[in-house]
Amino acid sequence: MSKVSFFDRRVLKLYSVYISVIASIFTIVLAFFTLDSNQKSTYGLIFLGASIVIYIWIWFRANDLKSIEVDIEGTKVIVKEGDIFNEDGLKAIAFNEYFDTLVDDKIVAKRTLNGLFINKFFLESTASLDQFIEDYFQNDDVEVNENPARKSGKTKKYDAGTICVYEDFLLTAFAKFDEQNRAILTMPEYIEFLIKFWDQVNRVYAQKSVAVPIFGSGITRIKEHKNIQDEDLLKIMLWTFRISEMRFKHPAKLTIVIHKDKIDTINLFEIKHSNNGL
Repeated sequence: MSKVSFFDRRVLKLYSVYISVIASIFTIVLAFFTLDSNQKSTYGLIFLGASIVIYIWIWFRANDLKSIEVDIEGTKVIVKEGDIFNEDGLKAIAFNEYFDTLVDDKIVAKRTLNGLFINKFFLESTASLDQFIEDYFQNDDVEVNENPARKSGKTKKYDAGTICVYEDFLLTAFAKFDEQNRAILTMPEYIEFLIKFWDQVNRVYAQKSVAVPIFGSGITRIKEHKNIQDEDLLKIMLWTFRISEMRFKHPAKLTIVIHKDKIDTINLFEIKHSNNGL
């Protein structure tokens, strides 16, 4: 099933631009030649055939986009398929509100970006990371809440959007955990996280480019929005970035990285041609 319908108005609009240019070129070129009726018919058929091919090409390309670039209030924003670990600059990794590092598929799932990060760089031991996070927040004067009743995992809880800068990674408190250690958020909490996250990035990015995933894509549950799609989350991210004070100065940019397994579920063409999808 195609993401972009065959007669999508944005496809038609883009097609009209191409055809206008081609028609103008045809008109200028043919103005220098005198054609008989057979030649006019031939060139007319060529133009018609070319028009059909161009439309189909635009439509196929719209459905197969893997990367787009948009401008949001002067900031270059790239949305693309990729691996966040291969990106330049700072890379955001979403932790839970406790900054847990135990990858056991109960506290932290192996297949999440959080789990992949820990297993990639701290497979033998997370002690150094745990100590770094502890020291970082002591020095950064961040508000911490204790949850001594928690039976497994850490007990220090941080506000959503709190950031710990570790080398070229932005470790951020994202998902709230219920009593069964299930990651869950309400939509207002999700938006609140994003607004604070952008504000924190503005404070620590130091003129570097920043790469982020689609926050909430995966096992995080958003209350009352069970069927929310990655495309919806992406649009919310772009909207909150727009209304935030966060702006990257050239050549720094924001890159939103989409996993290859998710790219085909997101209509990048719509986001590109509809006021950034908002």
